[in-house]
Amino acid sequence: MRVLVVEDDRVLSNTICGSLGSVFDYDQAFDGEEGLYLAEQDIYDVIILDVMMPKMDGYQVLSELKEKSVSTPVLLLTAKDSIDDKVKGFKLGADDYLVKPFYRQELLVRLESLIRRSGGALKENTLSFRDLTLNLSNRKASIGQEELSFAGKQFDVLEYLVRNKNSIVLKKQIFDRIWGFDSDTTLTVVDVYTSNIRKNLQKCGYDKYIKTIRGLGYMMTDNGDADE
Repeated sequence: MRVLVVEDDRVLSNTICGSLGSVFDYDQAFDGEEGLYLAEQDIYDVIILDVMMPKMDGYQVLSELKEKSVSTPVLLLTAKDSIDDKVKGFKLGADDYLVKPFYRQELLVRLESLIRRSGGALKENTLSFRDLTLNLSNRKASIGQEELSFAGKQFDVLEYLVRNKNSIVLKKQIFDRIWGFDSDTTLTVVDVYTSNIRKNLQKCGYDKYIKTIRGLGYMMTDNGDADE
């Protein structure tokens, strides 16, 4: 699961990221404009958004996200605890509100709750597509009784495609989600990994369900027709 932390206090931001443990991957932004840019990529499971920030405050970022139809759940993080501030945040589309200072465990519980409510799979042990099953605990895959091996990021890419089945996933979205913005590699790595995944699925005839949308990206689809 991937979290975007938008907080201008670098010490607090690093503390929050350190609290996320092994459950979440994360990216950081230290002002509202940077946070908005990253959030618009639509690759996150949840966003932690501070209210008081330079360039754009959290309310402005939240308003822009909703105008752009970014549906990622947002947890507002602020020192303001008045009812008016909370009402303003919720009216702009915030999904939850946490007042500083806060306990680490409360933050984690609220994040887990937001992801569950939005249809995420933090507590899921398995994902499935037709007869393909991905065990998220041991990172094993199988189709029926046939066990398949997907090493490292191959499993991550396949998981991302399955989570977004029947929806086009842009190559840049896959790259940013799996390799991250700071990666030294290039976008072509997505094609290489997807090709290897297809070869692995071919033995069971499931390679046909990963469709290439030319010029855009890929889609895991129940329709096994030719690529577009």
